[in-house]
Amino acid sequence: MLVDGSQGAVHGPVDVVDLGIDFYPITGHKLYGPSGSGAIYVKTERQAEMRPFLGGGDMIEEVSRETVTYAAPPQKFEAGTPGIAQTVGFAVALEYLMALGMHNVAAHEARLVSYARERFKSLNWLNVQGDAPGKTAIFSMTIAGGGHAHDISTILDQKGIAVRAGHHCAHPLMEALGVTATARASFGLYNTVEEIDKLADGLELCHRLLG
Repeated sequence: MLVDGSQGAVHGPVDVVDLGIDFYPITGHKLYGPSGSGAIYVKTERQAEMRPFLGGGDMIEEVSRETVTYAAPPQKFEAGTPGIAQTVGFAVALEYLMALGMHNVAAHEARLVSYARERFKSLNWLNVQGDAPGKTAIFSMTIAGGGHAHDISTILDQKGIAVRAGHHCAHPLMEALGVTATARASFGLYNTVEEIDKLADGLELCHRLLG
């Protein structure tokens, strides 16, 4: 079983052994590291079963005209020269997060979620897509009565507020929700409750202009 950790790993601690999974990929730039970096956890048993699909230096023990003997995993999957600078930068980002403590990151984001939920309740024309009890610090929103997500994001951008607008790589979900797109605010360890207030003020401006 593969669990995609690209979106989840930044929000709190992850124990792949406790999850009982075989594969868990993570993305560097979503963990405050460089673009083009990342990693994947592969259970030891799966590594032994897999053959490499790329060829290159450092992944082999011996090569002849007839045969090839691969290095022991995980080295046999590391063909050629890796992205050294990106990998070093990714390691620094992970060390920073580990020093903060992922439980502390999760607690900070939980406070932001709680505050944002209460702050957005007063905006009765704001449609927040999804409100599960274990919700992470991400809010996808539309405005009742009008205004495309791209219009919302453009107005917010002019106020210095960064959100993403579109399908968010989730076209089937958008179809199920009956919306063409949403504006999404994603909070992280660097965000504050004051910024949530600014977002709410910006959304009120959007409602006045678009609603």
